[in-house]
Amino acid sequence: MENYMKAKGRIFDIQKYSIHDGPGIRTIVFLKGCALRCRWCCNPESQEFDIQTMMFEGKEKVMGYDVTVEDVMPAILQDTFYYNRSGGGVTLSGGEALLQPNFGPHLLHACKDYGINTAIETTGFARWEFIEKYLPYLDYVLMDIKHMNSAKHKEFTTQPNELIHENAKRIAESGMVDLTIRVPVIPTFNATPEEIYDIAMFAASLKGVKKLHLLPYHRLGQGKYDGLGREYKLDGIDLIPNEYMQELLEVAKKSGLKCQIGG
Repeated sequence: MENYMKAKGRIFDIQKYSIHDGPGIRTIVFLKGCALRCRWCCNPESQEFDIQTMMFEGKEKVMGYDVTVEDVMPAILQDTFYYNRSGGGVTLSGGEALLQPNFGPHLLHACKDYGINTAIETTGFARWEFIEKYLPYLDYVLMDIKHMNSAKHKEFTTQPNELIHENAKRIAESGMVDLTIRVPVIPTFNATPEEIYDIAMFAASLKGVKKLHLLPYHRLGQGKYDGLGREYKLDGIDLIPNEYMQELLEVAKKSGLKCQIGG
């Protein structure tokens, strides 16, 4: 155990008492770096692996710092009581946590040594040899499937989707984790009944997958783009009315999966 406690990684936040990133009450560790540039990303400070400076409430804020597993574990262990009582645990998020394979799996390994439930929120855009390192230490994978059309996926995220879909199939077929598919529902991108139906049917084709979460578009991270001196490319896009989200939910349910809004 001592050896991998020294593994180094780069994170930008640790969030406690989350109830939206896996079952129960969870601690979320946000890792720096992502290969995608989704137009709606609410954590743009997570995309670059480099440590950045962002203007926040009129002051400069450093985004990103280097840690070891040993550095992070005390913050995680503080809330063991809440994990045990609620069925919660630790979730790795980002950025894309799969892109730090010399840190993420070791952090998960340490959590498992303490009997803590583990999860990851992922785009699935990573080499399979990286993903294989994480799977033995994960209970849950919460994976985005954003679109079935690769050209449109690339237009809105800068990357095609073939690798993501292949990884979703391989993770499902591994039988090692509980895989839930998430769909960020984004106006102008994938918020039509036809597009949601196609994604839901793909999710239903994945071995063992039972759950699909529709995540409505929001603008909670828009101000961060100004703080980073970047353009928010969905500026002016309206939120999705609740009634329409319910309609999309009913469409998704045709897949036979257990579907919900949020989660």
